[in-house]
Amino acid sequence: MTQDPQRVPTEDERAELERLRAQVAELREQASRVDGDGARPGPAKPPRPRTWPRTTVGYVLIALAALLAPLSVVAVWARSQVSDTERYVQTVAPLASDPAVQAAVTTNITNVVFQYLDVQGLTQQAVDALKSSGRLPPAAASRLDGLVGPITNGIRNFTQSQVSNVVQSQAFADAWVAANRTAHTSLVNALTGDNSGPVVVQGDTVSVQLATLITTVKQQLVSQGFSLAERIPAVNAQFTILQSSDIPKIQRGYKLLNTLGYWMPFIVLGLGVIGIYLVPHHRRAAIVAGLALAGGMLLVAILLALVRHRYLNAVPAAQLPPDAAAVLFDTIVRFLRETLRAVALIGVALAAGAFLTGPSVTATAVRRASTWAAVGTRTGLSRLGLHMPAVSDWVALRASVIRAVAVAVGVVVLIAPAYLTPSFVAWVVVGLLVVLFLIAVLGAPEPPRRPAGTAVPAAEVPVAAG
Repeated sequence: MTQDPQRVPTEDERAELERLRAQVAELREQASRVDGDGARPGPAKPPRPRTWPRTTVGYVLIALAALLAPLSVVAVWARSQVSDTERYVQTVAPLASDPAVQAAVTTNITNVVFQYLDVQGLTQQAVDALKSSGRLPPAAASRLDGLVGPITNGIRNFTQSQVSNVVQSQAFADAWVAANRTAHTSLVNALTGDNSGPVVVQGDTVSVQLATLITTVKQQLVSQGFSLAERIPAVNAQFTILQSSDIPKIQRGYKLLNTLGYWMPFIVLGLGVIGIYLVPHHRRAAIVAGLALAGGMLLVAILLALVRHRYLNAVPAAQLPPDAAAVLFDTIVRFLRETLRAVALIGVALAAGAFLTGPSVTATAVRRASTWAAVGTRTGLSRLGLHMPAVSDWVALRASVIRAVAVAVGVVVLIAPAYLTPSFVAWVVVGLLVVLFLIAVLGAPEPPRRPAGTAVPAAEVPVAAG
C-alpha cells in the first residue's frame, strides 16, 4: 500500500515528528562534546563561587569580637569606677545603710576605742580604792570584785550602743558619701601605687582609714557624759576590706584595663560588624555573633561568682564578718552585673532578630502573623474612618529603607549611653518592635471601601393591611 504524498499529517504525527527532531538535535549536541578518549561528559554545571576565604575570615573576626567583649565590659566598668566620681559614689553609697556593714563598722570602731580605754583596769582600781577606804563592811567589800566584770561589760555595751547610733544615723550616711568622694582620688592613687589617701594598699591588703569616724565617736561619747572617752588619742586605725595575694596583679591589670577601657567597645563593635559583613550568609553570621556575645557575658558572670567565693574566703573573718563581706562585694560589682545582663540581652536580641528574618518555618509563621496583625489593624483604622491611601503608597514603596533607618537609630540609641542597664535595653528593643509594627501598618494596602447602601424605593415598601 502506497502512501499518498499529498496527505496532510495529523496533529499526533506532527507532535511525534517534533519529538524525534528534538532527540536528534540533542544526540548531535552530545556527539559534538565527545572528548579525545570517546568519553561523553554530562551537562555542564555552573562554577561554584569560592566563598570559603571570606567565610573563614568573617567568622574569625566574629570569634575575636566575642572573646574581647567580656574584657571590654570589665574594662569599661573598671574605668567608670575610677574616672567617674558620681558613678563611684553611687556604687558605695548603699553600704552606709546596710545593716551587716553597719554592724561590722560598729564592732570595729568599738574595738579600737577599747584598745585605748582600759575600762576593766580603771574599774578594778576604783573597787580597790573603795575597799581600802574602810567605809564599807567587810562582807560588802569582799563582794565588790564581782562587780568589775558587769561594770566593764555595761560600759562596753553603752559605748557600742553610742557607736551604733552614730553609724546608723543620717549624719553617718552623709559623712560616708562625702568621705567616699574624697576617697575616690585616693582609690585611683591606691590602684596606681600611691597610698596618700584614706584607701590604702599595703602588700596584699586593702584597707580604709577610720580616723575621722573615731573622732566623731569620741565626741559623741563625751557629749553623753562618758568623760573617759577624752583619753582616746588621735589614732590612725584601718578597716580591712580585702586581703589577697592577687592585689599586685589587680594593680597591674587596672593599668591595662584603664588604657583599653575607652577604645575596647568600639574595637569589639567594629570587629563584629566587619565579620558579619564578610560572611556571605549575613543572617547566619548575625545569629552566631549574637549567641557568642550572650555566651561571653554568661561566662563572665560565672567567673564573677568564682571570684566572689575566693574573695569571701580571703577576707579575715575577725576583721570583716562574712555577711558584711558578701554585701560589700555584691554592692561593688552590681553595676558590672547589670552591664553583663544588658549586653547579653543585646546579643539575644541580635540573634533573635536575625533568625526571624530567615526562611525557617518558625520565622515565616511569625512574620505571617505580624503581617496579618498589621493588615487587621489597618483595616480596623479604615473602618473607623481613617483612610490614608497616599501615606500607605508612600510607605509601601520605601518600607525597606524606613525599616533599615529604624534599626540603625535603635543601634545608635544603644551605643549612646555611657552605662547600659537591662531595663534600658529592653525598652529600646520593645520600642523598635513597635516602630517596625507601625511601619507595617502604614505600609499595608488600603482596604476597599464598602459601597454605600442603596435606599429601597417607596413603591416597593410593603404596606400593612389596615
